[in-house]
Amino acid sequence: MDISHWVFVVSVLLLFLASGSFSIGSFHQPFPIVEPDPGHTKLRLSREGLEAISRINTPIAAVAVIGPYRSGKSFLLNQLLSLSCYEGFGVGHMRDTKTKGIWVWGTPLELNIDGVRTSVFYLDTEGFESVGKSNVYDDRIFALATVMSSVLIYNLPETVREADISRLSFAVELAEEFYGRFGQDVAFEPAKLLWLIQRDFLEGKTVKEMVDEALRHVPNTGGDKNIDQVNQIRDSLAVMGDNSTAFSLPQPHLMRTKLCDLKDDDLDPMYVKKREQLKELVASIIRPKIVQGKSLNGKEFVSFLEKILEALNKGEIPSTGSLVEVFNKGIVERCLKLYNGRMGKLRLPMPEQSLQDAHDRSREEAMKAFDELHFGRRHAKSSFEQLDEDIKEVNKNIIMANQYHSARLCEALYTQCEDNMDQLQVLRLPSMAKFNAGFLQCNRSFEQECIGPSRANYEQRMVKMMGKSRSLFIKEYNQRLFNWLVTFSLIMVMVGRFIIKFILIEMAAWVLFIFLETYTRMFWSSESLYYNPVWHFIVSTWETIVYNPILDLDRWAIPIGCAVALWMLYWRCYGRRKHKSRWLLPMYNSHKSGSNRPRSD
Repeated sequence: MDISHWVFVVSVLLLFLASGSFSIGSFHQPFPIVEPDPGHTKLRLSREGLEAISRINTPIAAVAVIGPYRSGKSFLLNQLLSLSCYEGFGVGHMRDTKTKGIWVWGTPLELNIDGVRTSVFYLDTEGFESVGKSNVYDDRIFALATVMSSVLIYNLPETVREADISRLSFAVELAEEFYGRFGQDVAFEPAKLLWLIQRDFLEGKTVKEMVDEALRHVPNTGGDKNIDQVNQIRDSLAVMGDNSTAFSLPQPHLMRTKLCDLKDDDLDPMYVKKREQLKELVASIIRPKIVQGKSLNGKEFVSFLEKILEALNKGEIPSTGSLVEVFNKGIVERCLKLYNGRMGKLRLPMPEQSLQDAHDRSREEAMKAFDELHFGRRHAKSSFEQLDEDIKEVNKNIIMANQYHSARLCEALYTQCEDNMDQLQVLRLPSMAKFNAGFLQCNRSFEQECIGPSRANYEQRMVKMMGKSRSLFIKEYNQRLFNWLVTFSLIMVMVGRFIIKFILIEMAAWVLFIFLETYTRMFWSSESLYYNPVWHFIVSTWETIVYNPILDLDRWAIPIGCAVALWMLYWRCYGRRKHKSRWLLPMYNSHKSGSNRPRSD
């Protein structure tokens, strides 16, 4: 391959790249931003057109023209932009529609709105009711234009038809819910609706009178539901009030197919005058696009458009309601967060009825917030149901968490009480009073602290365990006490006889020992002793000494025993000689008078 051939190839490539760069870099032309798929069922973004918007750093506003196909929307936009048909949006004279999807004029108009430099884009939309399209597709184009625009021009030839009233149902949804909410954290502000009727004569009526007449109730003496629905739309449109404006525009020329070749001097002077008034009207009512309380620049607007389009394409055949639902989704999440916040403050576990009451109150607040914030009376039903389902799911998890925490708490209390009962079974000094005190304390702590759904189950277990522990303690109590008293009497005999040599103590100990032993021998069993009044007196005395509010002898038995042993040792060695003259009770003497002989037993 020779050098000249390579030069030719490189030149062709450079020309191709240069032409491509020029087409992308030149924004003084229309670009598609949203295009239909081949089946005209869904919409998709066109990146070439979005580049024209995303490059804008200032706040932006959009003027969209909607209406039936072949109604002159593209020509109207060119007139508003002061462009010819050959410079601006393509104008079709054939039967099929020229504009597919939504197009934008690449160079925005720069306006000073309330002291803020604002870039205004003009949008051309595909016409309604053209051949080969579904009503759902028209709805999506209408919905997208409604949400994107700051001013929505509804271009109507000659008059307002019933189909035009019905088609505005989605705009009504937006207007009803967002009109008058300026300054609040709402999804977006509704577009300003401009009724534009292109007609040369109005039969003695102003265009506003024509619109008002079209919005009056349709007589419905037969109770037709469809007519009722249409009348509801009329009522809603009437509520829009200042958010809608009516304007009439006469025909520019009788020869409509040659409009693109005519200059202003060739057009109807009345049309030219009204066209300039229309430009001034649009400029006076347009405002920057506000979403969630802030104006959008180009990149933010593109991101906003992507979210809207994703919502519209949701499902196989999405409708205008899909857009309502995507914005209501944010409201649902906010209300669900409100419910979670209220329920998150609860301290689990808690009684089931209290939890149910808290759920009812929190749900009521969430639903009330949804009623105040959502938009779309007809399309909000599924969002309401979704919020209710989400709340039920969260509540189900909270109920499970309450059950878990209740089971853990009650199990811990049950285990603690079981351990306490086991400890009371092996008291060193058996005491019915101490057992009863521990029994009541355990039962009281369980009653006060075990709460929640597991309470009933653990109450049954507690009753069985506590009853079993009481029966076992009572069964062993008398026998252990009898053994203790026998042992105690023998010990006191030894103490009174050999340690402190106190005869009264020895005698009392012998009496106790003889009573315990002879009674059981006489009546063949120790159980019969437990019904004797003397035994009851002994038990009462024992209980008073062993356990009382002042002293728990079972806990202090060892320290007290050591102290008593030390005292007796001291008394044995030193106390008797030092305090003998003061002792008034009879004691054993080691010596008789005048004799050193030990005492004979």
